[in-house]
Amino acid sequence: MAKTPLTLYLAAPRGFCAGVDRAIKIVEMAIEKWGAPIYVRHEIVHNKFVVDSLREKGAVFVEELDECPIDRPVIFSAHGVPKAVPAEAEQRKMIYVDATCPLVSKVHIEAERHHRNGLQMVMIGHAGHPETIGTMGQLPEGEVLLVETAADVERLAPRDPERLAFITQTTLSVDDTKDIVAALQARFPAIVGPHKEDICYATTNRQEAVKAIAPKVEALLVIGAPNSSNSRRLVEVARSEGCHYAQLVGRADEIDWRALEGAASVGVTAGASAPELLVDEVVAAFRDRYEVTMKTVETTRENVEFKVPRVLRETA
Repeated sequence: MAKTPLTLYLAAPRGFCAGVDRAIKIVEMAIEKWGAPIYVRHEIVHNKFVVDSLREKGAVFVEELDECPIDRPVIFSAHGVPKAVPAEAEQRKMIYVDATCPLVSKVHIEAERHHRNGLQMVMIGHAGHPETIGTMGQLPEGEVLLVETAADVERLAPRDPERLAFITQTTLSVDDTKDIVAALQARFPAIVGPHKEDICYATTNRQEAVKAIAPKVEALLVIGAPNSSNSRRLVEVARSEGCHYAQLVGRADEIDWRALEGAASVGVTAGASAPELLVDEVVAAFRDRYEVTMKTVETTRENVEFKVPRVLRETA
């Protein structure tokens, strides 16, 4: 029986960003340097496949530092941690490696600079997300006010409306964040913004690629984890650009094939913490069921690379 023809549009860029790639390398190099087990506070990146793969190599994932023995190294996830965490590790005389993405660290440095200048911070982010917790934890309690929507801006009660600055979580929707920034600037005209956009290059690039694909397809699949902020934003971007069926899938076995019945064109992308192996798996699943024509929609090329910490580059 002949397979139904289908055009598969692959987004480029997609998948791993430089910060995620660096964080995974840090865990692998730590296991190589110190042997297993290596402890990792929180999922190193938000992807079950990646976490399970590292667990098989000897990584032990915990939520809090007190779950780690003091005689084994611990790694802090790419999302960043509050200042209290490395302080506790030092107090316990633990070996630790900080895998915080350098672009998240940039936001931390920015927040501290504004704090030294006497400004109270407003953070645009998602409550409870590890990056938001880590960034807010760089400053004393009460010094960072969190807003998630433009409506939240109206409820803000800053210490001094004339002495404010704002920062953002790096994995947000570019378009939604613009609306919140506009609301902040309208209510607090003196508010100070970042010198450079806080939303990271990879988040922006993946959203732009989805915007280019969405009008061409009847459905779009985002490969990523439910707790991955940047992956969930890709689904939202696709829907806002007119692709009514946009879904998040962890792996090929999560695809709802019934929902795709009758579709002649489908888009595929991957969040910044999803490996290309999972993209290949999804493409193979489509080839099993359809006569696939592949098209890549490339909106930009990335050549960013971040070095791992010196302690891992040094020989034991």
